[in-house]
Amino acid sequence: MVELPTSSTHPPLPPTTEDVRLEWLRLLRSRRVGISTFWRLMADHGSAKAALLALPSVAREAGETDYQICPEGVVLAEYKAGQSAGARLVCQGEPAYPQALADLSDAPPLLWVRGDMALISRPMVALVGARNASSLGTRMAKQLAAELSDAGFVIVSGLARGVDAAAHHAALPGGTVAVMAGGVDVIYPTENTALADHIAKMGLLLSEQPMRLDPQARHFPARNRIISGLSRAVVVVEAAAKSGSLITARTALDQGREVLVVPGHPFDARAAGCNMLIRDGAILVRSAADVIEAIGPAPERTPAQPTLALPEPAPLPAPAAPRSLRVTALLHQQILDRLGPSPIAEDQLIRDLDTAPHHVAPVLVDLELQGRIARQAGGLLARVD
Repeated sequence: MVELPTSSTHPPLPPTTEDVRLEWLRLLRSRRVGISTFWRLMADHGSAKAALLALPSVAREAGETDYQICPEGVVLAEYKAGQSAGARLVCQGEPAYPQALADLSDAPPLLWVRGDMALISRPMVALVGARNASSLGTRMAKQLAAELSDAGFVIVSGLARGVDAAAHHAALPGGTVAVMAGGVDVIYPTENTALADHIAKMGLLLSEQPMRLDPQARHFPARNRIISGLSRAVVVVEAAAKSGSLITARTALDQGREVLVVPGHPFDARAAGCNMLIRDGAILVRSAADVIEAIGPAPERTPAQPTLALPEPAPLPAPAAPRSLRVTALLHQQILDRLGPSPIAEDQLIRDLDTAPHHVAPVLVDLELQGRIARQAGGLLARVD
């Protein structure tokens, strides 16, 4: 996978005290601070505390005259809600943070988790598919989940109706991870409340979203990138031609994961997306054996899992030389001229501009804070008009 220019801007160490963890959370929850902006502010200012102090002036330079950082009370309330729900806040760089996610360019700096943290260090396979799954689709999801679980894989899905729920149920004895589009204390759909309670006891609930947040439509594509990011492979069981499962599959391909698909009848609309993926080169799946053949067996589990080492400190980028207002304004316009509603990769934009990444990065932060551009999963940029 090609790393984006921002991938080396992560701070050298994760938080070591609760106060610092709250500062990370407050920075990430501040308005218009997305993942890339979070890491750039950390790189520019050395810590979340310093970044919070500098953020209003950064916003003013970007044209935001009335910018305010996330109120401290909001963050404290979220933190207390997490504690009340039995959830834990995991920061990128900590041993408990999933290494598979940490390798992504748009990995969440913070995750809320509830359940068995030991599952994080085990190999995972995602099973996704239609919410209105057929009986055959549900049976196939259960069989694949059970067989892959018996083979040592943790099953990842999105706690939705249909295929997701069937996969979670079948994988409960061996371990399953439910990635949620809202807070880990908000169960959606509500009919899966009992299933979520079982997962919290026997598996793991995980989300990058704030506690108590009800999921909205825009949260699901972001959720899907975490499902695929955690996994060695994504297996699609029944998916319509336009569906969230296809978004997960495409995200998986962007992340360098294998995409495997259960075929369906050509007359069944629920199989149209699956058959399209197979036509375009995805691996056809008849049983768990096909999945294991494609990705290899899970390593044998040992009684005690070794502690994951902290990543080596990444060097902070050298500060860029000051640029004139005229040159900066020109670069602002060049970026806006090249972006449109269809997203493109940030590294492709930088190549098109033929400008050094350390000159483009702060301008992108300015435009993001102004609300002129938006970041999407996979390191993509689009213009907002």
